[in-house]
Parts: sequence; C-alpha cells; structure tokens
Amino acid sequence: MHLSCKELLEFVQPHLTKTRYEHTVRVTETALILADRFGSNPELTEKAAILHDYAKYKPKEDMERWIISDRRLPKDLLNHHHELWHGPVGAIMLEKEIGLADTDIKSAIACHTSGKKNMSVMDKVVFLADYIEPGRGFSGVEEVRETAEANLDQACLQALSNTIQFLTNKSRSVYPDTIHAYNDLLEIKKI
Repeated sequence: MHLSCKELLEFVQPHLTKTRYEHTVRVTETALILADRFGSNPELTEKAAILHDYAKYKPKEDMERWIISDRRLPKDLLNHHHELWHGPVGAIMLEKEIGLADTDIKSAIACHTSGKKNMSVMDKVVFLADYIEPGRGFSGVEEVRETAEANLDQACLQALSNTIQFLTNKSRSVYPDTIHAYNDLLEIKKI
C-alpha cells in the first residue's frame, strides 16, 4: 500500500457518514498529538487512525461472513456485540482491498475498539485517540484526556475501566481482549 494520507482520507470518505468522517479526522489529529507525545511512528499512526473505522458501516452479514471465512479472525467475535467487528474485519478487508500489508497498522485498526494484551505504543495511541477525540462527550472522558497529557498506559487503563463498567452496568458481555488489555496494563502499572 503506497497511498498518501490524503489519498487514504479520500478512500475512506465514501464508506463513512459525514459525522463518522469528521470523527475520523479528529481521531487522526488526536493520534498525531499522542504519537508525538509518546513516541509512536507518526506516519504509520496517521494511516492507522485514518483507516480505523473503514468497516464501521459495512453490512453486519458481510462482516459475519468475513469472521466465519477468514481463519485469522477469532470466531468468538460472533458471540459479542457487532460493534466490535469493524476493527478486526476492517483490518482484513483493507488488506484485500488496498493491499494493506503493514502489521502494525493492521494491529492498531483491529484492536482500536476492544484493546488487547501486549498493545504496542501505536495500538494504544489509536485506541486512546478514538476514545478521547474532541467530539467525544461521555462521562469520564475528561479525566482520561487529563491523564493522556502525561501517561499513555494509565489513560488507556482508565478508558478500558470505563468501558468495562459501562458494559457491565448495561448487563452486556465484555469481549475477552478488553479484559486482557485491562489486566495487562494493570500489571505494567505495578512494575
């Protein structure tokens, strides 16, 4: 994949609503600030941020087919809310559709909603940028933004904790990768 960031924005725009495209632009801007602050490769981070929601509005049935047919996608995704699917499925779709080969970019796209164990700095930056971009206004986001000024791991831990609490308060299942990401960051904090 040899597309510039401008070309990638042009590529994703028709696949997103106007509001979601504006969100993508804000996530990208936020990710670049975090990349600079915490030492993530800016070019790769920018591309991952631009592409993170590519599959957000793909038909649920299409994403389900991808999960069933692609051996790299965990089948347990089917047991959880379809809002989780667009990250992992999108990473694979982009590989097929535009030749996205960079494993770091694919990883950041795949785990931007759920998190995962052993997240790279770029994974954390894209995950956090998606959570704290300026258009977000839910309970707890301000505290995470403040923490993100100085501590990437702690900010991700807070975001994961908020997500887990939100889901459990609504009696919804929590994807195992989210629990693994939380536990992993908790261990890092203790070290």
